[in-house]
Amino acid sequence: MITTLHETSAQKTAIQTITFKVGTCALGLVLVATTPQGICAILLGRYERALVGQLRSIFPQAALQKDSRELGEVLNRVVQFIETPTATLALLLDIGGTAFQKRAWKALREIPAGQTTTYKELALKLSATPEEIGEACAANTLAVVIPCHRVIRSDGGLAGYRWGVNRKRLLLQREQEMFPDPQSLFAMPALMKGHAPLKSSSDYRLVCGNASS
Repeated sequence: MITTLHETSAQKTAIQTITFKVGTCALGLVLVATTPQGICAILLGRYERALVGQLRSIFPQAALQKDSRELGEVLNRVVQFIETPTATLALLLDIGGTAFQKRAWKALREIPAGQTTTYKELALKLSATPEEIGEACAANTLAVVIPCHRVIRSDGGLAGYRWGVNRKRLLLQREQEMFPDPQSLFAMPALMKGHAPLKSSSDYRLVCGNASS
């Protein structure tokens, strides 16, 4: 469970300053962006320029400021969380989005590492449609911290992922290795057929190199 100390709307119409820093993790590059209220974006990819472009498209009215000494520790803690998503990330989050998206993201954050739910199950829980759940997952800008990778299809298929299906598969595989859950659809042998277990961080980087930027 993630400890969120503060939540507010990050996507304002007024010009605001967003500070960001880029680092590396087992899934490639990670960009962490913050406002004075907390972390507003965690983006995964291969190229820094593409990540900055994503950030600018999410916050078109913001003034972006690269690198901050104060942000270095935040980046390190986010990277540690990505590497070991069972820990607690006790950092401020500045979460934007609609009321429904926030409800969906709250439900996602209640799914323990190693477990999964389906779009249909989450839709029933929130009195929504699977398509609306998929849209909320696609709108998520806080990779791993809001674990939309733990939502899969009813047949065990992974469906899409904002940061590439390969990254989604690798996140789920790593969590299954940490906390095996035989009831998870992701643990079904048919789903893993053709995907050999990855043994090291370099293996994760190699496969993610072919994922979406």
